[in-house]
Order: sequence, then structure tokens, then C-alpha cells
Amino acid sequence: MASKLLASAFRRTLARTTNTCAYRGISTAAAAVVAPSREPFEDQGVVTVKGVKISARPLYLDMQATSPVDPRVLDAMLPYYLARFGNPHSRTHLYGWESDSAVEIARTQVADLIGASPKEIVFTSGATESNNISIKGVMKFYKEKKRHVITTQTEHKCVLDSCRHLQQEGFDVTYLPVGNDGIVDLEKLRSAIRPDTGLVSVMAVNNEIGVIQPLEEIGKICKEFNVPFHTDAAQALGKIPIDVEKWNVSLMSLSGHKIYGPKGVGALYMRRRPRIRVEPQMNGGGQERGIRSGTVPTPLVVGMGAACELAKKEMEYDDKRITALQERLLNGIKAKLDGVVVNGSLERRYAGNLNLSFAYVEGESLLMGLKDVAVSSGSACTSASLEPSYVLRALGVDEDMAHTSIRFGIGRFTTEAEIDRAIELTVQQVEKLREMSPLYEMVKEGIDIKQIQWAQH
Repeated sequence: MASKLLASAFRRTLARTTNTCAYRGISTAAAAVVAPSREPFEDQGVVTVKGVKISARPLYLDMQATSPVDPRVLDAMLPYYLARFGNPHSRTHLYGWESDSAVEIARTQVADLIGASPKEIVFTSGATESNNISIKGVMKFYKEKKRHVITTQTEHKCVLDSCRHLQQEGFDVTYLPVGNDGIVDLEKLRSAIRPDTGLVSVMAVNNEIGVIQPLEEIGKICKEFNVPFHTDAAQALGKIPIDVEKWNVSLMSLSGHKIYGPKGVGALYMRRRPRIRVEPQMNGGGQERGIRSGTVPTPLVVGMGAACELAKKEMEYDDKRITALQERLLNGIKAKLDGVVVNGSLERRYAGNLNLSFAYVEGESLLMGLKDVAVSSGSACTSASLEPSYVLRALGVDEDMAHTSIRFGIGRFTTEAEIDRAIELTVQQVEKLREMSPLYEMVKEGIDIKQIQWAQH
């Protein structure tokens, strides 16, 4: 009853707010969001945020940063905020029992999506925490015999920073380069393994360029040398088929908000046979088998479980639809613009991530000009930096092209109309900036600007 009253009040509030704010062109991904108060609005339908005037809510094409919560996921979560609010670790009454049951159901839903046992799933606050537990936890547990970690130069920032933390404590870390397509060289990986190598960590799907690493082959190499294999699968979960047995992973980091689930929850897969051990990075009540102490947030965990169940059912359909939208976007932009480069492999790639560089355009100007399209120039964790993406530099992309990269993230709720509008706005902005670019004028006149000797004054 309480949930019905809340839903009714929510709908009334939404109706009132929608009538007063008069939004235009709301992104499909944001359509269910209640409009903010009228304070930031100057004119009807115009919002000013951080000094930038926006005529309407922008189209949302930044799915690698986060995804909107699927309404079906929210429906599953709401009862555990209201009537079923018990602590899942309370063992003496109904409220605790029903919350504990919900957590275990969610654990099974997550495990089913990756081909694991529910007993191998540990809930965390997100993929960053899971990565920290995996890298620091494994190496500190086996520190007497294992002092070497192997990873790649294109990993997520939290993996690289965890490795640097270990270096400060005296561990050795090998950062493998990648090819121009973003794929790791398997022979270089094989030759980097040492007798004291304690962990190999390679991301499944890159968050910036969307390339899919050859995880099955990497897993075979790790099994051959009896080295634990960890993968950050935050961008892979629910988007490509995952089989922990086939990949031979010992640890896998997962995130809820990348698969249309809530923020603030993730999971860590830890293999039981052969058993992998970690040193806990947080002390407390010993929840989650002592690996991750702290009260498990039942509503968030239920949401992640529901998101995983939906992803398993709809993965094939989502993949076909998103692939078609990606082709529509890429072909639409390339048909109207020259000097457009796709960063990363086109063959081994998740279709929902399209990272493009536009020649002869200043990157920050392009990003600011696309204020009606919510896109980014790379990882959300480093998007405030003016430095070119370290991932693109690792691919060998020239600094000027790395500066002009835009990541388009396509998802479950993206529409063809949004893609067409994104093409239109991107083409308009690139053409506008190129009209102001003397370099582009020189290229059109047939001058090879790379051969020019620029004089310093």
C-alpha cells in the first residue's frame, strides 16, 4: 500500500513539474527523470548549468559513463526502500529474513549472467572497489612468494592506480603496450610472465574505445603458467556473452550502473575451484564472507540482480539494435565529413561504444559546441582533464587527433531519431570549426601540413 501511495504521489509531482517546465526535445534516456526546480531556468525551456545555456535536456549518448535505470529495475527495488526495509544480516525476524532472501536471489541472478556459482559472488560498492580488492588483495595475500603484476597501459584508472600503489610498496608491475587497434599482444604477455608473477589483470571491454580483448586466449596462457587472471568486466557485463569457465578468470569486477541498474553497487566474482584468496581491504562486521565488510544495501543489490536478469534475456536483441544504430551513426557522419577516424579495432569491438577523432578540429571547442548532445572525450573519471586520453596515446594516436576524440555511447533506450539528430549536430559543429581552421584550408589546397617546418617566434 505504501509503495502504491508513493507511486501515485510521484506521478502527480511529475505531471505538475512537466506542465510548468515545458521541456523540449527530452532525451529518451532522461524522459523518466523528474524535472529540476525552476531556479536554474532563465527563459521557458532554457536552462543554465555551470554557465552554459542549454535549450533543452541534451540527447544522452554517454552510456559508458553511466546508464539510466531501467523502469523494471526500479520496480524491483522500490519495495525494499519501503515495506521490506530490513537489514539482511538481522537473523531473528521476518524483516531480516526477507531482505536476506532478496540478496541471495540477486546473487543468483548475477552469477547466472556470467556462468558462475552464487557462492562465488561478493557484493561491493562498484567496480572500482572490486578492482582494488582484486589487485591489492591478491598481491598482499600472496606477498611472500608473488611480487609481480602484469596489466596493460589502457586499463581503467582505478586499476592503474592500484598497481602504482603496489609499486610504492615494493611490488613490480609490467604495463604491456597495445597495438594500434587497442588489442594486447599475446606473445608479449606470455614473455612477461615470471616465476613470481602473482596476477594478470586485463580489461574485458575498454571503457574509452570499446575494444574487446582476447580473454579466452589470455585465460589459457594464465592457466598454462598457473597465474591468477583478473578482468575488469564493468563495460562487458550484459553487453557481450561472459563465461568465467571459458575465460578461465579467477576474479572479475562488475558494476551495476553500467547495465541499467543503480549506482553504488557492484560485484566481485571470486573463483572457488581452484580457490583464489584475497586480503580484505576493509575491516568490519565480516559480511560477504569477510571479504567486504559493511551492511549489504538490499535495494541496490536487488536492482543489480534485476538488471542482470533483464540483460540475460535481452542481450541478443539489444546487441542487434545497438549495432544497427552504431552503423547508422558512423555511416551518417562519414557520409558528410572527411577526416573522421575510428579509434580502436572495428572487428573486435562492442558496438555501443564508438570513439571518433575529427581531423583539423580543436577538441574542447567541439565538445563545448555539442552541448545539445551529452557525449564525452573519454572516461568519465578523467573527463575534467585537458590532457589527451592516455588510452588513445597508448594506441599511437597523434596528440592533435587524440585531442579531438569524441566517445558516442549507444544503449538500450537510444532511438533512431536521437542518432539522426546527433549526426546533424556533430556535422554542423565540425563544419563550423573547420571553417575557422587555417590548417583545414591548407589541406583543401593540397598542402601536406606534416611537411611544413613551423618557425618559432
